[in-house]
Amino acid sequence: MTPQRNTTPTLIGLLSDSHGHAAITHEAVTRLIDAGAGTLIHLGDIGSVEVLDALAGHDAHIVFGNCDWEASALARYARGLDIAVHDPAGWIEYGGKSLAFTHGHLDGVVRQVLERKPDYFLHGHTHLVRDERHEGTRIINPGALHRAKRHTVALLDAAADTVQFIEIPR
Repeated sequence: MTPQRNTTPTLIGLLSDSHGHAAITHEAVTRLIDAGAGTLIHLGDIGSVEVLDALAGHDAHIVFGNCDWEASALARYARGLDIAVHDPAGWIEYGGKSLAFTHGHLDGVVRQVLERKPDYFLHGHTHLVRDERHEGTRIINPGALHRAKRHTVALLDAAADTVQFIEIPR
């Protein structure tokens, strides 16, 4: 996990658990970009190339989840769209803040990432919105775009240390 650096602080759009549902993913990406997101991170359970198409043309990063059974094919397709593929976890830096991310289903990976004490740990998997701090790390789960009472994404401003959860209508 070599950190990728972007020295320009920006808003980061977080989405997870699309499970192949492209229409709501397109809507979520549109909302995040309209809200000012300069980077998108999909936290796994992508489920289809059509979901990846929603991320195309943006500075986008992905990890795979436990329901991404065709991860190799999805990775090839994503790279063809110039989407950064991280497996099983990613690490990027914005404005001096470290952001580590994984889907969250592999306990050993979660432990390894948290041991590095990133400023932010981003994950999906549970389909539940989460925003808490643990030993100096802010842990955020944007919720899910499928199989959730409310479909949500998140907009993270790492420079200001704020997160906004955005509901995406069904």
